[in-house]
Amino acid sequence: MRRETLPAEKGLSAQEARKQLQRFGPNRLVQAKKVKPLVIFASQFKDALVGILLAATVLSVVMGEISEAVTIMIIVFLNALLGFIQEFRTEKTLEALKKMAAPSAKVLRGGVEESIPSDEVVPDDILILEAGDRVAADAMLLESVELYADESILTGESVSVKKDVRSSAFMGTVVTRGHGRAKVTATGMQTEMGKIAGMIEEIDEEMTPLQKRLSQLGKFIGIGCLIICAVVALTGIVRGENPFDMLLTGISLSVAAVPEGLPAIVTISLALAVSRMLKRNALIRKLAAVETLGCAGVICSDKTGTITENKMTVTAVITPNGVYEVTGTGYEKSGVFRSIKGASPRQDECLTELLQTAALCNNAHLYTQGRSAFQRLIIESDDFSASGEPTEIALLIAASKGGFSEQTLARQFTREGEVPFSSERKAMSVLARLQDGRNKVLIKGAADVVIKKCAYIQKRGAVMPMGDDDLCWVNTQTENMAKNALRVLGFAYKYKPEGGLSEKDEHSFIFVGLTGMIDPPRKEVYDAIRVCRRAGIRPVMITGDHALTAEAIAREIKLLTPGDGVLTGAQLDRMDDEALEKAAAKTAVYARVTPQHKLRIVRALKKAGNIVAMTGDGVNDAPAIKEADIGASMGMNGTDVTKEAASLILLDDNFATLVAAVEEGRIIYQNIRKFIRYLISCNIGEVLTMFIGMLMGLPVILLPIQILLVNLVTDGLPAIALGLEPPENDEMTRKPRPKNESIFSNGLLTTIIFRGCIIGLATLATFVTVTKYGGSVEAARSASLLTLIFSQLIHVFECKSEKKNLFQINIFSNIRLVLSVLLSGVIAAAAVYLPPLAGLFKTVSLTPFQLLAVLGYTFAGPVIAWIVSLFKPKHTTIDPPEQEGVVPPAPKLLPPASGYDTII
Repeated sequence: MRRETLPAEKGLSAQEARKQLQRFGPNRLVQAKKVKPLVIFASQFKDALVGILLAATVLSVVMGEISEAVTIMIIVFLNALLGFIQEFRTEKTLEALKKMAAPSAKVLRGGVEESIPSDEVVPDDILILEAGDRVAADAMLLESVELYADESILTGESVSVKKDVRSSAFMGTVVTRGHGRAKVTATGMQTEMGKIAGMIEEIDEEMTPLQKRLSQLGKFIGIGCLIICAVVALTGIVRGENPFDMLLTGISLSVAAVPEGLPAIVTISLALAVSRMLKRNALIRKLAAVETLGCAGVICSDKTGTITENKMTVTAVITPNGVYEVTGTGYEKSGVFRSIKGASPRQDECLTELLQTAALCNNAHLYTQGRSAFQRLIIESDDFSASGEPTEIALLIAASKGGFSEQTLARQFTREGEVPFSSERKAMSVLARLQDGRNKVLIKGAADVVIKKCAYIQKRGAVMPMGDDDLCWVNTQTENMAKNALRVLGFAYKYKPEGGLSEKDEHSFIFVGLTGMIDPPRKEVYDAIRVCRRAGIRPVMITGDHALTAEAIAREIKLLTPGDGVLTGAQLDRMDDEALEKAAAKTAVYARVTPQHKLRIVRALKKAGNIVAMTGDGVNDAPAIKEADIGASMGMNGTDVTKEAASLILLDDNFATLVAAVEEGRIIYQNIRKFIRYLISCNIGEVLTMFIGMLMGLPVILLPIQILLVNLVTDGLPAIALGLEPPENDEMTRKPRPKNESIFSNGLLTTIIFRGCIIGLATLATFVTVTKYGGSVEAARSASLLTLIFSQLIHVFECKSEKKNLFQINIFSNIRLVLSVLLSGVIAAAAVYLPPLAGLFKTVSLTPFQLLAVLGYTFAGPVIAWIVSLFKPKHTTIDPPEQEGVVPPAPKLLPPASGYDTII
């Protein structure tokens, strides 16, 4: 073993450790301050619409309408309670996720090894590091025995990094092989991870699009209420009416104009969407974040562990006799060697030698029963666990697919010695004794290094000297696999006489082949990218990995399309913000980037008018996640820092879950538009009924108690049921909404006003018709009440779709809506025909003629709306980008040089 050391240290004494802890504080990252439950509850009252409702409550009390005031207050309270419950539950869920693992660290205190909580680690402590340990703080290596660390949590690179004496180990990284000791140089917020966490705190949170639109709606309604109040009061005063009575009338109308059910229905709909998303493994931290996903135009995703599995996988093997594809991805034993051309896997003796070398020249282990110790690096699969360096685990899995398990080889070979891998040597060799007593030396390493140590090559069952054609063929295959972003390793063996093994023995090997491995894409990413394209969403990969690797993965999953570019961190450094903004419009892959680069990229995309979603799991993703309009952290492998920054947590670390969340966001936004259309058009109908009736000199069309009845039966259950409307199956074929799009866009405001006018005029026409043909004022009011309610209940079905009219809609697709409409209709009829309720609401029974007038004017509205709908423009979907051109395929492996069978 190669051991590097600095002078030994015994570590801090207990007293020195206490002093350091007092001086530097606990070794933990500063987390966002916990929000008290009372503050969460109070924050629910910040909405502009809620403010209008509270003002309406005061006005109702002034007018003596206590029941109206109580009703509004109950609605406001329930709205606040629903929002509070969702946010409070989410915070509790996050706390539970954090407590699932209690990290500890091994330190040397006074010359004695101790295991302490990681937050008690202090500067100058001596950390004892072994394979599988998570580094508790930033530290400098004092001793290193082939110590490698997985730094993907910081850098995004999936290949472990060699750590020599005096090099640094960073908080949160994992030791994948070897062991050593390190002196702590920084803890808590002074670590590299802490600096990234500090960057998050500097980012201000913006209002979501939904919050902005509802705020606009609240202001719109507030201004409208003031105008109504002023116009009514001034009109009455001009006509000589009592100014105070006219003021109260105006206030009554303005109160009626407020859609008091809207905040509650928005909250309920969002809460139900959160519940549905949780079943699909997406945890929403903020209710309004559901809708924000729906208008995301760009999804920026980290590569390692998000688009890919963060599990190295052997995908190709080349021997002098054949070329083989290795199926299966990640740490799955289910996979086979599939011959592209040449010898079959079972007949290729070179493949046998290669797989034996891959398994024996290896320090990783697979566990088919039980689990290894918590301190070791564990990668779990359906049927086994693995410990060790990811590259070596991948080789073990490949050997297992070829029928060479550790247990089988252990019965045939006895390992006698090892010359370990190092970053300088780029190779590892092992001495193994066969059962017949022969000694066999096996070597693996970088292809260019291994081939230089080979004097022979094995092909077609014979061993022969390595010729120039052989060297050319090996180098060509190595280069082409590298162009495909594969990590290439070479394999060779030889027999030797008795004796040990040293680096001097690494010569005259027999070359048997190459392996190519890569961190493969997740299976579900392919469909997720395709769905994003269909939905007009641009996926962008941002990674710290090599540009060639990132580009190859992006091509494979069709993230790169014709015209898309690839930028590196070095190129970003040479760009100012304006140049980056222009380049970002055509860049699909960013490679070799730092956390600062990620922030710049997200900001450039936002500045260009995009609503940006950012996914990731490592600490390096956290600042960009918080800067993005919607940040999604991984729940299983995401760090606490990242989860704190995110507004969405993917509990299964599945990229496809994010796409499902985008679809859910689009659905909920369309449903919000539907019940806004319904509520406001109905309220416009109520206001016009009262306002125009007064201008015409008619008696009061509806009494205050009757207006209350209308609000109770139409603004409640039907509106909530409308918020549960199933999607129209085309949500993911539409382009994302513009960032500043009004909630009344695409003609919705015109539709609302038009339909509200029809409802109001139908109600007025009913009143005039009944009185004209001898009906009493009470009968006219009763008929107008039913017309107003029935018109609104019919209109709720029209609101199911913005593209279809009432006669094209399947009204039974939402059974909750049908039942709520039936219940509301029964209540309205009971208020007219049941004596106790008729006395309460001051109504009278209607004659058949009067009831016919009610039904006639009620259904006149949908007919008029149908005629108008014939002239509306049709909705068009967007074509998937795949139809515009085909992504050029990555280069194939080249055929062997002359003297070999053509096997490609």
